[in-house]
Amino acid sequence: MRKIQFTTLLLLSLMVLCLTVSAQEQSKAKRVKKLSVKEQLAQERMRNDSLLTLVEEYRQRESDWQAAWHREMAARKEAKKVEPFKVDYTPAAADSLAEQLKLQQVNDAMEHFFKDYICEPVEMSTDESLDSLYAARLKSMISPIYLPYNEVVRTYIKRYVDGSGLMSRVLARAQYYFPMIEEELLNAGLPVELRALAIVESALVATAVSRVGATGLWQFMPPTGKAYGLEINSMVDERFDPVKSTKAACKHLKYLYDLYNDWSLALAAYNCGQGNVNKAMARAGGKPQSFWDVYWYLPSETRGYVPAFIAASYAYAFHKSHNITVGEPPLPIAVDTVQVARLLHLGQVSSTIDVNNETLKMLNPQYKLDVIPATTKSYTLVLPANRLTEYVTNEAAIYAKDSTYLKEFLSPAAVQKKIEQSAVTYHKVKSGETLGAIARKYRVTTAQIMRWNGIKNANKLSVGQRLRIER
Repeated sequence: MRKIQFTTLLLLSLMVLCLTVSAQEQSKAKRVKKLSVKEQLAQERMRNDSLLTLVEEYRQRESDWQAAWHREMAARKEAKKVEPFKVDYTPAAADSLAEQLKLQQVNDAMEHFFKDYICEPVEMSTDESLDSLYAARLKSMISPIYLPYNEVVRTYIKRYVDGSGLMSRVLARAQYYFPMIEEELLNAGLPVELRALAIVESALVATAVSRVGATGLWQFMPPTGKAYGLEINSMVDERFDPVKSTKAACKHLKYLYDLYNDWSLALAAYNCGQGNVNKAMARAGGKPQSFWDVYWYLPSETRGYVPAFIAASYAYAFHKSHNITVGEPPLPIAVDTVQVARLLHLGQVSSTIDVNNETLKMLNPQYKLDVIPATTKSYTLVLPANRLTEYVTNEAAIYAKDSTYLKEFLSPAAVQKKIEQSAVTYHKVKSGETLGAIARKYRVTTAQIMRWNGIKNANKLSVGQRLRIER
């Protein structure tokens, strides 16, 4: 009985539960309105549009982020960017660039010297005469070499600034020679102002020959040149070599200064020799300390030598004040050297590369017969800097011309014959030629040509006249 009651109770509970669930579902069905097909499609379309908008938004965000990242990377790369050094020119172009750099350096050095180092005195005497002006300018040129002013110095200053064109030509040559001379003076521990001595000696003409046979920029006589290691023979005369003769001059000047401990006496001895200076000092009595103490006891030429040095120094420093213009340099300023280890005629070079024979001779005046006699040792050949690479690349072609240019030099007998033939030559005067120009061409003096040919008046030359030149 109890079992029947429990079963009945369980069934009643289940029925109640089912009725409750059914009532809930009916209530829910009543609450949710059933959509039509059209409404369902519209709702689905809205959901799709919303999803597409979201996707497009995310795509735009990604695109913007990537663009910003690329911009940032480009900015960083630009900030760190260093332009690489590009060598996109030929070796010959590089030589030309080196030449231009050298020209600029020389020009800048000269401009800075005249503009910054030399200047007008701050205070001037109330005396407006030239004497006061010259004296004040010389006083402003601070130098270890004493540069006094007096009547003798004034005479030489006027010679250098007289408008003859001498200083203009000297300044033109100075652009080539002075940088080299100054370097050698500094290397030797000597005052750079000594460069003006080369103006007095040769007017910076490397091929100058005096009436007594002194030669080159520094006018060495053969014994003095040889004493300082210069090679002097039938083929080579290194008194003409600007670099080697300058080195020798530095040694000689240093020796003379150590001897006298005074630059004015050392310069006098450079001109007339130690013996003459020593005799002058002895005759002057007492204890002469400078050139001016022994002035009247020196040879007449030497009495003008130190004043001429002072005047040349003045004219070089103050040429602009006298409206002296700088002429065009007769030589290529930028040069370089190669070592030659075999016999070579300058004509082999000038006929192969773009440099004329006259320029080669001017750059290498020490080779008397235009032949570099490099048989047992090497010699230096000076070339324009912008032709160095051309020489190196054409070296084989240059030496291949031995038989054309050197046949008369290939045997000792032939060389001797050439030397003997070159001892005397004859020049036929052309229209417009002057005795001075002819003398410079053959590296002799006008006085020598006049003596060899019995000429009394240097200004009277005839076209076609035959002149004897002894070498």
